[in-house]
Amino acid sequence: MAADSMAAEMRSFLTDSQAATEALGEELGRSLFPGALLVLDGQLGSGKTAFVRGLARGLGVVERVSSPTYALLQTYPGRLELAHLDAWMEGRERAFLLDGGLEALQPGGVTVIEWGERVLDVLPPTRLRARFEHAGPSARRIRLEVEGRDAASARWRALLAGLAAAPGRAEFSELGAKDAPPAAH
Repeated sequence: MAADSMAAEMRSFLTDSQAATEALGEELGRSLFPGALLVLDGQLGSGKTAFVRGLARGLGVVERVSSPTYALLQTYPGRLELAHLDAWMEGRERAFLLDGGLEALQPGGVTVIEWGERVLDVLPPTRLRARFEHAGPSARRIRLEVEGRDAASARWRALLAGLAAAPGRAEFSELGAKDAPPAAH
């Protein structure tokens, strides 16, 4: 059986705290590759920016990462440059992306777009989609799904397959998902 067929298309995790959400992002960030595109969706306060803070740490970013809601774009130097956009104010991000912004950002770095469902139609089809949901006062359900079918999507699937449960984080099945957050350690 080919290694690609063993790789994950989708993984879902339940985190019990903001720290555990950041730790998942950090683990992912350590393995990201040039040109990686992540699209984050979820309600206000569901963990998107916390996840990006962890992802930035995994990329070796030392600057404080905050939500780019009122800025068009924030970039952070690291092992790979992190470009962090927020499509909450969809019109300006759409114009930026359509005017060549994504091509300027993505080739050698990592691009993360919060509220990305608002601009999916102007994004490349190969990406990692992360969906965040409240699962309690500090618990979050995070569904990571590979979209696209090319060499980059194969890299995403292999990366997802390598993620593991950790303290404060448990994997759950979309069918019969756990209702309670993992026990704190």
